[in-house]
Amino acid sequence: MFFALSKILWFLASPVNLAIAGLVLASLLAFTRFSGPGRWLGLICVVMLGLLAFSSLPRIVIRPLEDRFPQQAVNSGKVDGIIVLGGAIGVAREDIVLNNAAARMTKAVELARAHPEAKLVFAGGGGNLLSPVVRTEADGARLLFLGLGLPESRLVLEDKSRNTVENAVFTRRLVDPKPGERWLLVTSAWHMPRAMGVFRKAGFQVEAFPVDFISAGTPADYLRPYRKAARGLDIADDGFKEWVGLVAYYLAGYTDALFPGPAKAATRR
Repeated sequence: MFFALSKILWFLASPVNLAIAGLVLASLLAFTRFSGPGRWLGLICVVMLGLLAFSSLPRIVIRPLEDRFPQQAVNSGKVDGIIVLGGAIGVAREDIVLNNAAARMTKAVELARAHPEAKLVFAGGGGNLLSPVVRTEADGARLLFLGLGLPESRLVLEDKSRNTVENAVFTRRLVDPKPGERWLLVTSAWHMPRAMGVFRKAGFQVEAFPVDFISAGTPADYLRPYRKAARGLDIADDGFKEWVGLVAYYLAGYTDALFPGPAKAATRR
């Protein structure tokens, strides 16, 4: 139920979708006695879309999420397992398809090669609400990892999860982590706070390894505009979705903190 509701509510709450819906409503009001309010609504929606598409607002929204957990070096001590979350890969025409979050997959391969003793876990089934899942994200991950030379014996593929909560719960059941083991969690930096909160709530103590940064981490993030509207709108949707997701997951009891952050440093082996 939570999965379906989250998909529906986000479709309705997406700032880009809201602005477009507002423009449609404004167009309809133009032919009624409410044409005056309709013009104001249309103007507000046009300004909103312009800010989301071309200004630095998307980076301003996403920067605190990406700053929450520090970057790590690939060779940073012994690693027992690497978990990479879905959302970056798929299969089309029996071939691999990667999207803007492809760094999740490439960094996972880099980590796997740097730590040959570590298990490589991919968590991701399919997040479709209406259409059936024919090939899962895990299917794509298997094709990619094997194609890049990783042995199948190292791979653990979780292909049932549809969201971050299920990523955490199903992966913990699958790998059964032991006390003292070090597991790295690889996902986009802007998604890391919510992912870490969910894994902690599920009783799986993982270590954040953020990748796929959108912001540069410099003062220019607050000033530099976007040149392509589609890119700005896409980033804006990701950023607002994460903030809404953090609140929703906290209220639903899937995380213990509203804005999960780094835990106290632990002694590494």
